[in-house]
Amino acid sequence: MDCPDQWLYEYAVIRYVPRIDREEFLNIGLIMMCKRRKWMKGEILLDESKIKNLSPAADIASLSRQASMFERKDLPFPELPIEEKYRWLTAAKSAILQTSASHPGVIIEGNEFDKAETAEYAESLLNREFDRLFSLLVK
Repeated sequence: MDCPDQWLYEYAVIRYVPRIDREEFLNIGLIMMCKRRKWMKGEILLDESKIKNLSPAADIASLSRQASMFERKDLPFPELPIEEKYRWLTAAKSAILQTSASHPGVIIEGNEFDKAETAEYAESLLNREFDRLFSLLVK
């Protein structure tokens, strides 16, 4: 099946790593980007009981403030293309908030590619795929 590149996307899982030396982590969010659609979305889910099981001394309020950068629409450097903002957010870090490697994906939607010209339709497909990945990898 021929698939237009407008349906290619990348995603990374956002992780809480309380002790970098132990390399233990908890998936707390997801960030996804579609370059062709100039679309990016991030979402965080902080399950306090899971976090406290992994790290009893965790400061949930501080973690929430730090993790919120993945959900912000007003990131620094507004002139950067969406893919560069995504790369900036998903760059390897030695910190308590890290991301997985970036993974590629593609949305396959039967014979509905002719609807792809409407921004609302494209956004609904991207949001649906984001929700699917978020449920699978974070919840």
